[in-house]
Amino acid sequence: MAAIRNRGGRSRPGTLTGPIVRVLLIGNYGPDRQESMARYATLLHEGLQSAGHEVSLAVPRNVLNPVGHPASGPWKWVGYVDKLVVAPAELRRLSRGQDVVHICDHSNSVYVPRAARVPHVVTCHDLLAVRGALGEDTDCPAGFTGRQLQRSIVNGLRRADAVACVSRATLRDAERLVGTPRGRLCVVPNALNHPYCPLPRHVVLERLRSIPELDGHAAFVLHIGSNLRRKNRECVLRAMANVAERWSGQLVFAGQPLSTELRALAGSLGIAGRIVEVEKPDNDQLEALYNAATALLFPSRFEGFGWPIIEAQASGCPVICSNREPFPEVAGDAAILCDADDDHAFGEAILQLAQSAERRTTLSEAGIVNARRYERSVMIRDFVSLYEAVVEVQ
Repeated sequence: MAAIRNRGGRSRPGTLTGPIVRVLLIGNYGPDRQESMARYATLLHEGLQSAGHEVSLAVPRNVLNPVGHPASGPWKWVGYVDKLVVAPAELRRLSRGQDVVHICDHSNSVYVPRAARVPHVVTCHDLLAVRGALGEDTDCPAGFTGRQLQRSIVNGLRRADAVACVSRATLRDAERLVGTPRGRLCVVPNALNHPYCPLPRHVVLERLRSIPELDGHAAFVLHIGSNLRRKNRECVLRAMANVAERWSGQLVFAGQPLSTELRALAGSLGIAGRIVEVEKPDNDQLEALYNAATALLFPSRFEGFGWPIIEAQASGCPVICSNREPFPEVAGDAAILCDADDDHAFGEAILQLAQSAERRTTLSEAGIVNARRYERSVMIRDFVSLYEAVVEVQ
C-alpha cells in the first residue's frame, strides 16, 4: 500500500487529547479508475491538512498489475488479489500510531477489521450496488460474485465505529440495509472539491477557447457524467429534441464521450449537429462551462449525492434536475425539479430558463446561497467532531 504522510502537523503521543488528529485515509485502487472517489480522498486529505491535522493517504498498491491496466477482464481478478490479499496486512501496519482510520469509499469497508485498536470511520456514498445485489431496481444489477462482494461490504460497514453517509437519502438506505454498525450512523454531506464560483465574462470566454466546437457566445445546456444507464443521458437527448425547433442552443456533454448507441439516438432525433462533447474537462474548463451554460441538466435516476448540482450552483449556473432523492435535499429550493422519466418536462424547463433572464437570475442567486452549505471547512469540521467522538468511545 502506498502512503503519503504530511509532516506539517504537531504530533502528540497517546490517544486523542487535543485539537490535532492523526488520520490515516484509505483511498481507492488506482487501476479501478474511480475518479470521483480519488477526488473525494484528495478533498479530505487537503482539507484535514489545511486544518492542521496529521494526515496520511494510503491506496492499495497494484503489485500484480504494475503497469496499471484498467481493472476489467482478467485484470479485474488480479485487482481483487491486490486489494483483498496484499493490501490488508499493509493497512494494519500503517494504522499503527494513528488516532483514526478513515476509509474514504464504502466499497473498501472490507478493510474494517473484526477487532481493531484504532477506530474506523467509513464514508458511505451510496448503497445502490448493495440494493442491486438484493434485487432492487437501481440500474446496478449484480451477478453471483457481485452479490458476495456486496455482502462483504455490508458486513464491513457493520464493523465500523462510524458510518458517515453523504446524504439523508443514503442514511435511510443504510438504516434499512446495514442496521446498527459497531458505532453510529450519521450524515456528513460531500463538499465542493474545487472553489467553483461565478467568473468574469472575459475569463469564461478565454477558457472556452480550448473547446473549438463550442461557440462561446452561443447558448447551451450542459450535462456532466457518464453513459451509465442511471445517469439518464437518453432523457437529456430527448429533452433537447423536444425544444430543438423552438430554441437554437447547443447541448454539451462533459465527462465520458457518448456511446455509439447514444450518438445513434441523437442522429435519429435530428440533433447530432447541435451536440458538443468535452471529454474529461479539467476544473478550469468545467467552471467555465458552468458559468456559461443556460442550465445544468441532471436527470439521474439514482445517485447517493449529485456533485454536479452543487458545483453548478456555486458557479451561478441554474440547475434542472430529477426530483428523486437525494436531489431535492442537495439542491434545496434552488433548482427546477422534474420527473426523471419526463423528458418533456425537462425540455420545457430549458425553454423557461432560455426565455427568462429574470428566472435564470433568481435560480442562480439561490444556488450560490445553497452551495455555501457545502464548503470544505464545514465537512472537515464535521469529520473532526466525528473522529473525536469515536476516539473518546474507544
